[in-house]
Amino acid sequence: MFPQTKTVDSKTTTKQAGDAAEAQALRHLQQANLRLLERNYRTPGRGGGEIDLIMRAPDGTLVFVEVRQRASARQGGAAASVSALKQRRIIFAARHYLMRVAQPPPCRFDVVAIEPQGLVWLQGAFEAQ
Repeated sequence: MFPQTKTVDSKTTTKQAGDAAEAQALRHLQQANLRLLERNYRTPGRGGGEIDLIMRAPDGTLVFVEVRQRASARQGGAAASVSALKQRRIIFAARHYLMRVAQPPPCRFDVVAIEPQGLVWLQGAFEAQ
């Protein structure tokens, strides 16, 4: 009757692990002087997209951030899990977000990958086509 929640270990759900990874990424980006504008921005309707963090860089660049976490580097690790389909959904959501901005600033798409060996911040990880 109720949807099952996957567990990462016996006490942590995937949602909790994802929220913790997002919080870790946010702290890292804020320490690099980026300012949070939106968290978990979603487009309306089905089939849209979601952006984990929308940040403003010190130079004014709008940064759309995808946060990925993987327990192991098998199958390419966290950064490799940002597929072409996932990129298209993030780009779709970014375009939706930018419709409400009168003068869109320079933008970029970053990925923060949290691996067992640490956090990796990939600036300009992909581009809108």
